[in-house]
Amino acid sequence: MPSPLLKQIPKPGWKMLTAAFIFQCLVYSGTRLINTAWPHWDMTTALDEAVPFLPWTVAVYAGAFLFWFVNYNLAVTPCDGRAWRFLTADILGKAVCLVIFLALPTGNVRPDIPEGAPLGWAMGFIWAMDTPDNLFPSLHCLNSWLCWAAVRGRADVPRWYKALSLVLVLAICASTLTTHQHVILDVLGGTALAELAWQTAGHTDLAALYRRLWEREKATI
Repeated sequence: MPSPLLKQIPKPGWKMLTAAFIFQCLVYSGTRLINTAWPHWDMTTALDEAVPFLPWTVAVYAGAFLFWFVNYNLAVTPCDGRAWRFLTADILGKAVCLVIFLALPTGNVRPDIPEGAPLGWAMGFIWAMDTPDNLFPSLHCLNSWLCWAAVRGRADVPRWYKALSLVLVLAICASTLTTHQHVILDVLGGTALAELAWQTAGHTDLAALYRRLWEREKATI
C-alpha cells in the first residue's frame, strides 16, 4: 500500500492550508495589537515553578513547526470528509482562541537563561521573536494535538508514523513547559480545545462548508 506521506497535495488543499495559516497569524499576532496594553493574567502555579527550565528543549519546541508542516499536509491529502473535518476543527479551535485571547489575556515572567546553557542562544532568539502573551490556550499544543487527531484513526497511515506522531505531540507539549513558554493550564487548555474542536467537527454538519468549497475549487481546475 502506498504511503499517504508521499502523496501530492491537491490544489484545493494548498489554498485551504494557506488560508488556515493566515487565519492563525491574524488570531495570534492580530489580537496582540488590541490587547497589548490590557492587564494580563499569569496562570503560573507552584507546580509550574517546580518544572525545570531546560533551554536545550527549545529544539523540540521549534521542531514542532516541521511536524505541523508534515501532518497538516498529510491531513488534507485524502480529498474527502477526513480533510474537511480537519480543516473545520482547525478553524474552530483558532476562532475560540481569538475570543479567549481578547477576553482573558495571559502572560508570564520568563526566567534568566543561564550563561553557557546548551542552546541558550536559540532560546534567547525564540524569546526575542515571541513575546510572553496570548498563552492560554497554547496554540503549540492545539496544533500538535490536531496533528495527532488527523492521523490516529486512519488505516492508510503507517502504524509507525501514528506512534511517532503521538510521541512528538507529547514531547512538544512537554517542551512548552521546560522552555517556560507556557504553563500547565495552557497545555491542558490547548489539548482539550483541540479534541473538542475535532469531535465537534466530526459530529456536526459544519464540515459540509469545507466540502462545498473544496468541490467548487476542484471544478475550476
